[in-house]
Amino acid sequence: MIQPLPLTDICVIEIGHSIAAPYAGQIFSQLGARVIKIESSTTGDYARGWGPPFIEGAAALFHAMNNGKQSIRADFSDKDCLARLRAFILEHADVVIQNLKPGNLEGHGLGAQALTAEQPSLIYCNLGAFGANGPLSDKPGYDPLAQAYSGMMSILGHEGDAMSRVPLSLNDMGTGMWTVIGVLSALRTRDADLLRRGQIVDVSLYETALAWMMVPLSDVLAGAALPKRNGSSSPNIVPYQVFDCANRAILVAAGNDTLYARLCHAMELPALAQDPRFIANGGRVENRVALIELLQARFKELPAQTWLAKLEAVSIPCGPIQTVDRVIANEQTQALDILRTTPDGKATTVALPLSFNGQRPPLAGNTPTLGEHDYLLHPFTHQTNPET
Repeated sequence: MIQPLPLTDICVIEIGHSIAAPYAGQIFSQLGARVIKIESSTTGDYARGWGPPFIEGAAALFHAMNNGKQSIRADFSDKDCLARLRAFILEHADVVIQNLKPGNLEGHGLGAQALTAEQPSLIYCNLGAFGANGPLSDKPGYDPLAQAYSGMMSILGHEGDAMSRVPLSLNDMGTGMWTVIGVLSALRTRDADLLRRGQIVDVSLYETALAWMMVPLSDVLAGAALPKRNGSSSPNIVPYQVFDCANRAILVAAGNDTLYARLCHAMELPALAQDPRFIANGGRVENRVALIELLQARFKELPAQTWLAKLEAVSIPCGPIQTVDRVIANEQTQALDILRTTPDGKATTVALPLSFNGQRPPLAGNTPTLGEHDYLLHPFTHQTNPET
């Protein structure tokens, strides 16, 4: 039996583009909310063109972030259109999320202060690049800028390599997640408030990046030297990295002293388990180079599948480094049933990474074409409602 979704009584207006706000909207949609996406009448969401690959005119990325939503075009230079949009929001919305350039919506009467003053129960979330305060609060930005500015890029890769970034929209999607966390918290507060007062929530890519950087920032604040670029390894845990075997590489994560001792015995290196330099993790970090050289030499003697079998037999976290096609075909991925296809069969993407009572929420629906639900702002015209 399909479990009822938790947000079926919530209407979210997404005035967003690219990834951060659309990803937040996507999470709300799969949790049962009605999500209405407001797009530019001239360009639509820029992400519609972020391909190839394309699926019937829209990028696969756009389908992944926007299935199950409704799409309304808005002409922000048209006062009549703005008035209808504003009235629609005030009548229907529980939540507004937006990631337009700072100040953009304020100039159109759709900013947080104006709408919450008129509708106090509204929860309004601003997704910015650098946060609501400070000298950069009005500065626009994308995910790579947040990676660079937060110090994230300074610790990625190997020493001597060209600077690189995480090739994912890590901060965009993380900011989308913080949007959901903040809005759900505000909804809970509103539900407990006799006056049902909403709140203004602010999140940003830079704050999300700083949250991901919590450990290196905390280390430096505690007096540690600036972190080095350690490739696949951890600055705080050893051994916790990729090792080259006779045929290919594997990842080994011996995250505590007990696992380290098991690793040594599984690799038939009992002396390393007793070496005073390596018994405790702090010593292993200080003597990283010496230990890794010894372990690496041993790993090179046997093929990856042999090492994986030996390490898994004693419950040491380890695994192959898979390409994306192998991840899709992997039996664990398939068993989780997390790759879902939209009802029209056009796009397959990743569903929510959570389940309720063993049931994963389904994709909320198909991906809307640009302006597919414009009739919502024109209820008294003779336009056809495509859902009837």
